[in-house]
Amino acid sequence: MNNPAKIGPNSIIQTVAALEAMFGGKEAEAILVRAGQGHWIGNLPSEMTDESKFHALAGALLKEIGEQKTATILEDSGRRTAAYLLRVRIPGFFQKILKPLPPGPAFRLLLFAISKNAWTFAGSGEFRYTSGKQPVISVKVTCPSQPVVGNFYLGTFEALLEALVNPKTTIKASIRKESGAILCTYTCTI
Repeated sequence: MNNPAKIGPNSIIQTVAALEAMFGGKEAEAILVRAGQGHWIGNLPSEMTDESKFHALAGALLKEIGEQKTATILEDSGRRTAAYLLRVRIPGFFQKILKPLPPGPAFRLLLFAISKNAWTFAGSGEFRYTSGKQPVISVKVTCPSQPVVGNFYLGTFEALLEALVNPKTTIKASIRKESGAILCTYTCTI
C-alpha cells in the first residue's frame, strides 16, 4: 500500500488564517463546521500533512462559500505561506544574494531552489518551470481537487517573486482541469 503524499502544514494553517481574516474568527469557525471541516478549529497541523486534507478543505470551502470567495482566500493563503517561507524557511543569506541580481538570473536561481523542495507543496503532483523572456511556472495537481486550488500556488509564487525577484512581477494564471488533474500554468512578467 502506498503512503499518501504529504505537503507542508501551511497549506491548511494559512487557509484557516485567511478565512478568519475575511470573515472574522467566529464566522470562520461556523463556516468550517458547516463545511464539515470543524476538526481544524484549535487543531491545526504542525507537521507535514496528507495532501488530500488540504484539497478536502479547499473543496469544502468551495461548496460552502462559493468560487470567488474561496479563490480569494486561497490566494491570500498562498501569500501568507510565502511570508512564512521568507521569514522562516528561505535563508537570509540566500535572500540577500537574490535581491540585487537582475530579474532573469534571480528568477532562475529562486525557481531552481524551489524545485529542490517542490514536493512540500506539489505532493503527488509535478512542478516545472522555464526561464527566458516570459518565464512559466507549472504545477500539476494529481490529488483529487478543484481548479480553485491553483489560487493557492498563484498567491505563493506572486509573493515570492515580488519579494525576491522584482516587486513589479505580474503573473497571468491559467488553471484548468484536464485528464483527472488540475493544470496550473503561471506566465510571469518579471
